[in-house]
Amino acid sequence: MDSIVTARRSFSLLWICGVSLRLTVLSIPPVISLIQRDLNLSGTEIGLLSGIPVVVFAIFAAPGSILVGRMGVRGALVSGLLIAACGTLLRSGAGNAWQLYVTTVLMSIGIAVMQPSMAAAVREWAPERSTFGTAIYTNGLIMGEIIPVATMLPLLVPYFGESWRLALSAWVLPLIATAVTVTMLAPRPAANVAPKHSASWLPQLNSGLNWQIGLTFGSVTSTYFCLNGFLPAHLSASSHQELVSATLTAVNSGQIPASLLLLVTADKLQGKRWPYMVLGVVSSACVVGIMTTASTWTIFWAGLAGFSLGAALVLGLALAPMLCDNPNDVARTSAAAFAIAYGFAMLVSFLSGVVWDLAGSINASLIPILLGSFPILVAVPRFTRPKER
Repeated sequence: MDSIVTARRSFSLLWICGVSLRLTVLSIPPVISLIQRDLNLSGTEIGLLSGIPVVVFAIFAAPGSILVGRMGVRGALVSGLLIAACGTLLRSGAGNAWQLYVTTVLMSIGIAVMQPSMAAAVREWAPERSTFGTAIYTNGLIMGEIIPVATMLPLLVPYFGESWRLALSAWVLPLIATAVTVTMLAPRPAANVAPKHSASWLPQLNSGLNWQIGLTFGSVTSTYFCLNGFLPAHLSASSHQELVSATLTAVNSGQIPASLLLLVTADKLQGKRWPYMVLGVVSSACVVGIMTTASTWTIFWAGLAGFSLGAALVLGLALAPMLCDNPNDVARTSAAAFAIAYGFAMLVSFLSGVVWDLAGSINASLIPILLGSFPILVAVPRFTRPKER
């Protein structure tokens, strides 16, 4: 009975921490138009703001892993949560673009510390059910993407008197509550469970495999984050502000059925290239659909994009474990792949903002997003493994 209670507690903690990975990141897109008007931001500045989290995730992928070895899973998670909470609170008081950038960097560092900590938490808290544990926290992550985009405009902003600042600061509370919960309830680690990390954990950017996995992730990551960042402006420019909340909710909630479907089909699909190709084609078609509509059809294309991107993300998480012959290389390969993927996403976001300013049209910003969705079609590694010795 005690083991059942411990397992349920561990899975609950994984889900709650997964939710916290995205709450503060996805609270910005719904109010991006309010922030742009209040701080007088240009399209390029919006692009930079949307891209800051992903580039911070890239830079701090390896340091976050090292921190797990230094402080343990519990310490790294709590530290990440508190840093993100501090950055979120300061961000709500930003008076200009640069203050907004700096505080967003601080918030993103906290999330970046948490990301590698979650993989270690799965190994430490649910060692005998690591696959299920990963699915649990991934489901929480998806819910953490949906909750803010579904509640900011219809609930929080009106509740706080149309103040985007107070609405943003409200997300500090769940982060602090999660930090307290992890501190009190996280299972105690076994002896020697957290090895020390060395410089060899730094991303290896001279590996072809790392670039293949990284660009595959990059297509998914750039399309997802950029759609969340630029869709509100696209709809607002077309005088359809009322569709912003529903469209962003569709992008993020579309991942739920994908994650549930992958729970029962992942074993059959992993190790095959065609699912990635199909999902890449579908996500690119969805970007085209969004580019050519500003109506309820936009919600449909956004939901389908969320489904395809969510499925590709879940499958992508298995690339490094499947393709690394040495188990010790999995974490380092993952760190390099995330660095490449998030760096690529930042580039696409920045170019989308530049194109918006140069063309004077928000619709032009969707062209780099479309181009950024293509690499998955050619970068997916071939699933050939050396014969067992």
